[in-house]
Amino acid sequence: MTDQQWARLQPLLPPQRRQTGRPARDHRTVLSGILWVLRTGAPWRDLPEPFGSWSTVWSRFRRWTAAGVRQRVLEALQCEAGRDGRFDWVTHYVDGTIVRAHQHAAGAVGGQHHEALGWSRGGFLTKVHLRAAGGGKPVAFVLSGGERHELLFVEALLAAGRVPRAGRGRPSGRPERLVGDRGYSYPRVRCALARRGIRAVIPRRSNQRPSDGRYAPLDRAAYRERNHVERLVNRLKQCRRIATRYEKHAAHYLAMLTLGACILWP
Repeated sequence: MTDQQWARLQPLLPPQRRQTGRPARDHRTVLSGILWVLRTGAPWRDLPEPFGSWSTVWSRFRRWTAAGVRQRVLEALQCEAGRDGRFDWVTHYVDGTIVRAHQHAAGAVGGQHHEALGWSRGGFLTKVHLRAAGGGKPVAFVLSGGERHELLFVEALLAAGRVPRAGRGRPSGRPERLVGDRGYSYPRVRCALARRGIRAVIPRRSNQRPSDGRYAPLDRAAYRERNHVERLVNRLKQCRRIATRYEKHAAHYLAMLTLGACILWP
Protein backbone atom coordinates (compact mmCIF):
# COMPACT_ATOMS: atom_id res chain seq x y z
CA MET A 1 0.00 0.00 0.00
CA THR A 2 1.39 3.38 -0.99
CA ASP A 3 1.62 6.32 1.40
CA GLN A 4 -0.96 8.18 -0.68
CA GLN A 5 -3.47 5.31 -0.46
CA TRP A 6 -2.92 4.99 3.28
CA ALA A 7 -3.39 8.74 3.83
CA ARG A 8 -6.84 8.50 2.23
CA LEU A 9 -7.91 5.29 3.95
CA GLN A 10 -6.63 5.89 7.48
CA PRO A 11 -9.34 8.41 8.51
CA LEU A 12 -12.05 6.02 7.26
CA LEU A 13 -10.95 3.04 9.38
CA PRO A 14 -11.90 2.42 13.03
CA PRO A 15 -9.55 4.09 15.53
CA GLN A 16 -6.50 2.10 16.49
CA ARG A 17 -6.91 0.40 19.85
CA ARG A 18 -5.04 2.07 22.68
CA GLN A 19 -1.80 0.45 23.74
CA THR A 20 -2.97 -1.39 26.84
CA GLY A 21 -1.60 -4.84 27.47
CA ARG A 22 -0.21 -6.67 24.48
CA PRO A 23 0.51 -4.27 21.57
CA ALA A 24 -1.97 -4.61 18.70
CA ARG A 25 -0.81 -4.88 15.10
CA ASP A 26 -1.28 -1.50 13.39
CA HIS A 27 -4.08 -1.12 10.86
CA ARG A 28 -1.76 -0.40 7.93
CA THR A 29 0.10 -3.69 8.28
CA VAL A 30 -3.13 -5.65 8.70
CA LEU A 31 -4.75 -3.97 5.70
CA SER A 32 -1.64 -4.65 3.62
CA GLY A 33 -1.96 -8.33 4.58
CA ILE A 34 -5.60 -8.39 3.51
CA LEU A 35 -4.66 -6.79 0.19
CA TRP A 36 -1.96 -9.44 -0.29
CA VAL A 37 -4.54 -12.20 0.15
CA LEU A 38 -6.93 -10.36 -2.17
CA ARG A 39 -4.35 -10.09 -4.94
CA THR A 40 -2.77 -13.53 -4.68
CA GLY A 41 -5.77 -15.66 -3.69
CA ALA A 42 -3.54 -17.52 -1.21
CA PRO A 43 -4.97 -19.16 1.92
CA TRP A 44 -4.92 -17.01 5.06
CA ARG A 45 -2.50 -19.41 6.73
CA ASP A 46 0.06 -18.75 3.97
CA LEU A 47 0.30 -15.05 4.83
CA PRO A 48 3.99 -13.99 4.85
CA GLU A 49 5.65 -13.21 8.16
CA PRO A 50 6.05 -9.40 7.60
CA PHE A 51 2.26 -8.99 7.82
CA GLY A 52 2.15 -10.58 11.26
CA SER A 53 0.08 -13.48 12.47
CA TRP A 54 -2.42 -14.75 9.92
CA SER A 55 -5.04 -15.17 12.65
CA THR A 56 -4.74 -11.48 13.57
CA VAL A 57 -5.23 -10.39 9.97
CA TRP A 58 -8.11 -12.81 9.46
CA SER A 59 -9.91 -11.86 12.68
CA ARG A 60 -9.67 -8.14 11.91
CA PHE A 61 -10.97 -8.77 8.38
CA ARG A 62 -13.89 -10.69 9.87
CA ARG A 63 -14.64 -7.98 12.46
CA TRP A 64 -14.46 -5.18 9.89
CA THR A 65 -16.78 -7.15 7.61
CA ALA A 66 -19.33 -7.68 10.38
CA ALA A 67 -19.18 -3.96 11.25
CA GLY A 68 -19.65 -2.84 7.63
CA VAL A 69 -16.36 -0.94 7.56
CA ARG A 70 -15.57 -1.74 3.94
CA GLN A 71 -18.95 -0.55 2.68
CA ARG A 72 -18.56 2.72 4.61
CA VAL A 73 -15.11 3.22 3.10
CA LEU A 74 -16.49 2.68 -0.43
CA GLU A 75 -19.37 5.10 0.21
CA ALA A 76 -16.94 7.70 1.56
CA LEU A 77 -14.76 7.42 -1.54
CA GLN A 78 -17.83 7.71 -3.79
CA CYS A 79 -19.08 10.70 -1.79
CA GLU A 80 -15.70 12.38 -2.22
CA ALA A 81 -15.83 11.71 -5.98
CA GLY A 82 -19.34 13.19 -6.14
CA ARG A 83 -18.25 16.29 -4.26
CA ASP A 84 -15.34 16.78 -6.69
CA GLY A 85 -17.53 16.21 -9.77
CA ARG A 86 -15.91 12.88 -10.63
CA PHE A 87 -19.05 10.76 -10.21
CA ASP A 88 -21.06 10.38 -13.41
CA TRP A 89 -24.83 10.29 -12.79
CA VAL A 90 -25.77 10.41 -16.48
CA THR A 91 -25.16 6.83 -17.61
CA HIS A 92 -24.82 3.70 -15.51
CA TYR A 93 -24.24 0.13 -16.69
CA VAL A 94 -25.36 -3.24 -15.33
CA ASP A 95 -24.07 -6.71 -16.01
CA GLY A 96 -23.60 -10.09 -14.37
CA THR A 97 -20.56 -12.33 -14.27
CA ILE A 98 -20.04 -15.91 -13.18
CA VAL A 99 -17.43 -16.75 -10.54
CA ARG A 100 -16.41 -20.34 -9.97
CA ALA A 101 -16.59 -21.33 -6.32
CA HIS A 102 -13.79 -23.44 -4.87
CA GLN A 103 -14.74 -26.62 -3.06
CA HIS A 104 -13.66 -24.95 0.21
CA ALA A 105 -16.48 -22.42 -0.24
CA ALA A 106 -19.07 -25.08 0.54
CA GLY A 107 -20.20 -26.15 4.00
CA ALA A 108 -21.39 -22.94 5.65
CA VAL A 109 -24.17 -23.24 8.23
CA GLY A 110 -27.50 -22.30 6.66
CA GLY A 111 -26.99 -23.90 3.27
CA GLN A 112 -25.81 -22.79 -0.14
CA HIS A 113 -28.88 -20.74 -0.98
CA HIS A 114 -28.28 -18.32 1.89
CA GLU A 115 -24.62 -17.93 0.94
CA ALA A 116 -25.22 -17.09 -2.76
CA LEU A 117 -23.95 -20.43 -4.07
CA GLY A 118 -25.61 -22.61 -6.67
CA TRP A 119 -25.18 -25.17 -9.38
CA SER A 120 -25.55 -24.74 -13.12
CA ARG A 121 -24.02 -26.28 -16.21
CA GLY A 122 -20.79 -24.47 -15.38
CA GLY A 123 -20.48 -26.19 -12.02
CA PHE A 124 -20.46 -24.78 -8.48
CA LEU A 125 -20.87 -21.03 -8.98
CA THR A 126 -21.66 -17.61 -7.59
CA LYS A 127 -23.02 -14.87 -9.83
CA VAL A 128 -21.95 -11.27 -9.23
CA HIS A 129 -24.44 -8.65 -10.37
CA LEU A 130 -22.75 -5.29 -10.64
CA ARG A 131 -23.54 -1.71 -11.49
CA ALA A 132 -20.95 0.71 -12.83
CA ALA A 133 -20.93 4.45 -13.31
CA GLY A 134 -19.56 6.26 -16.33
CA GLY A 135 -15.90 5.47 -16.87
CA GLY A 136 -16.35 1.99 -15.41
CA LYS A 137 -16.25 2.94 -11.73
CA PRO A 138 -17.90 0.36 -9.42
CA VAL A 139 -21.08 1.50 -7.69
CA ALA A 140 -22.80 -1.57 -6.19
CA PHE A 141 -22.73 -5.38 -6.08
CA VAL A 142 -25.35 -8.05 -5.40
CA LEU A 143 -24.58 -11.76 -5.08
CA SER A 144 -26.71 -14.74 -6.06
CA GLY A 145 -26.36 -18.38 -6.93
CA GLY A 146 -24.87 -19.05 -10.35
CA GLU A 147 -28.18 -20.27 -11.78
CA ARG A 148 -30.17 -17.09 -11.03
CA HIS A 149 -31.15 -14.71 -13.86
CA GLU A 150 -29.87 -11.12 -14.00
CA LEU A 151 -33.32 -9.54 -14.36
CA LEU A 152 -34.20 -10.59 -10.79
CA PHE A 153 -31.56 -8.32 -9.28
CA VAL A 154 -31.85 -5.03 -11.17
CA GLU A 155 -34.03 -3.43 -8.49
CA ALA A 156 -31.63 -4.59 -5.77
CA LEU A 157 -28.73 -2.99 -7.67
CA LEU A 158 -30.62 0.29 -7.99
CA ALA A 159 -31.45 0.26 -4.28
CA ALA A 160 -27.88 -0.60 -3.24
CA GLY A 161 -26.09 2.01 -5.31
CA ARG A 162 -27.04 5.06 -3.24
CA VAL A 163 -24.20 7.51 -2.66
CA PRO A 164 -24.34 9.83 0.37
CA ARG A 165 -24.27 13.53 -0.46
CA ALA A 166 -21.47 15.74 0.81
CA GLY A 167 -23.97 17.93 2.69
CA ARG A 168 -27.54 17.49 3.81
CA GLY A 169 -30.15 15.69 1.74
CA ARG A 170 -31.14 12.23 0.67
CA PRO A 171 -28.47 10.00 -0.91
CA SER A 172 -28.18 10.13 -4.69
CA GLY A 173 -29.08 6.92 -6.47
CA ARG A 174 -30.81 7.55 -9.77
CA PRO A 175 -28.91 7.91 -13.05
CA GLU A 176 -30.53 9.38 -16.14
CA ARG A 177 -30.20 6.15 -18.12
CA LEU A 178 -29.24 2.55 -17.51
CA VAL A 179 -27.45 0.46 -20.13
CA GLY A 180 -27.71 -3.32 -20.23
CA ASP A 181 -27.53 -6.15 -22.75
CA ARG A 182 -30.43 -8.20 -24.14
CA GLY A 183 -30.49 -10.33 -21.01
CA TYR A 184 -32.26 -7.42 -19.29
CA SER A 185 -34.89 -6.95 -22.01
CA TYR A 186 -37.94 -7.89 -19.98
CA PRO A 187 -41.07 -5.87 -19.09
CA ARG A 188 -40.28 -6.25 -15.40
CA VAL A 189 -36.95 -4.43 -15.82
CA ARG A 190 -38.34 -1.72 -18.07
CA CYS A 191 -41.26 -1.03 -15.70
CA ALA A 192 -38.90 -0.82 -12.71
CA LEU A 193 -36.76 1.74 -14.53
CA ALA A 194 -39.78 3.71 -15.73
CA ARG A 195 -41.09 4.01 -12.16
CA ARG A 196 -37.82 5.63 -11.17
CA GLY A 197 -37.68 7.92 -14.19
CA ILE A 198 -34.63 6.13 -15.65
CA ARG A 199 -34.38 5.68 -19.40
CA ALA A 200 -33.60 2.10 -20.42
CA VAL A 201 -30.88 1.63 -23.04
CA ILE A 202 -31.48 -2.08 -23.59
CA PRO A 203 -31.75 -3.69 -27.03
CA ARG A 204 -34.87 -5.76 -27.59
CA ARG A 205 -34.66 -9.39 -28.56
CA SER A 206 -35.80 -10.43 -32.02
CA ASN A 207 -39.14 -11.75 -30.73
CA GLN A 208 -39.85 -8.38 -29.05
CA ARG A 209 -39.45 -6.08 -32.07
CA PRO A 210 -42.79 -4.98 -33.56
CA SER A 211 -43.08 -4.57 -37.32
CA ASP A 212 -44.76 -1.15 -37.00
CA GLY A 213 -41.85 0.36 -35.05
CA ARG A 214 -43.84 1.50 -32.01
CA TYR A 215 -40.87 1.32 -29.67
CA ALA A 216 -38.40 4.16 -29.34
CA PRO A 217 -35.14 3.51 -31.19
CA LEU A 218 -32.14 2.30 -29.23
CA ASP A 219 -29.53 4.91 -28.28
CA ARG A 220 -26.70 3.11 -30.03
CA ALA A 221 -24.06 5.66 -29.05
CA ALA A 222 -24.78 5.03 -25.36
CA TYR A 223 -25.03 1.27 -25.87
CA ARG A 224 -21.59 1.12 -27.48
CA GLU A 225 -20.16 2.33 -24.16
CA ARG A 226 -21.39 -0.81 -22.37
CA ASN A 227 -17.88 -2.17 -22.56
CA HIS A 228 -17.12 0.02 -19.51
CA VAL A 229 -18.79 -2.53 -17.23
CA GLU A 230 -17.11 -5.45 -19.02
CA ARG A 231 -13.70 -3.85 -18.52
CA LEU A 232 -14.59 -3.30 -14.87
CA VAL A 233 -15.22 -7.03 -14.49
CA ASN A 234 -11.80 -7.75 -15.99
CA ARG A 235 -10.09 -5.31 -13.61
CA LEU A 236 -11.81 -6.79 -10.58
CA LYS A 237 -10.91 -10.34 -11.58
CA GLN A 238 -7.23 -9.44 -11.67
CA CYS A 239 -7.57 -10.04 -7.93
CA ARG A 240 -7.50 -13.82 -7.62
CA ARG A 241 -9.61 -13.80 -4.48
CA ILE A 242 -12.37 -12.27 -6.61
CA ALA A 243 -11.81 -14.34 -9.75
CA THR A 244 -12.38 -17.52 -7.69
CA ARG A 245 -14.55 -17.63 -4.60
CA TYR A 246 -12.90 -19.29 -1.61
CA GLU A 247 -15.04 -17.73 1.16
CA LYS A 248 -17.77 -19.85 2.71
CA HIS A 249 -19.84 -16.80 3.67
CA ALA A 250 -21.31 -14.46 1.08
CA ALA A 251 -20.59 -11.47 3.36
CA HIS A 252 -16.86 -12.24 3.30
CA TYR A 253 -16.77 -12.61 -0.49
CA LEU A 254 -18.76 -9.38 -0.84
CA ALA A 255 -16.18 -7.70 1.42
CA MET A 256 -13.43 -8.82 -0.96
CA LEU A 257 -15.40 -7.37 -3.89
CA THR A 258 -15.91 -4.11 -2.02
CA LEU A 259 -12.23 -3.88 -1.15
CA GLY A 260 -11.34 -4.42 -4.82
CA ALA A 261 -13.81 -1.66 -5.72
CA CYS A 262 -12.20 0.72 -3.21
CA ILE A 263 -8.85 0.26 -4.93
CA LEU A 264 -10.36 1.27 -8.28
CA TRP A 265 -11.69 4.62 -7.03
CA PRO A 266 -8.99 7.28 -7.57
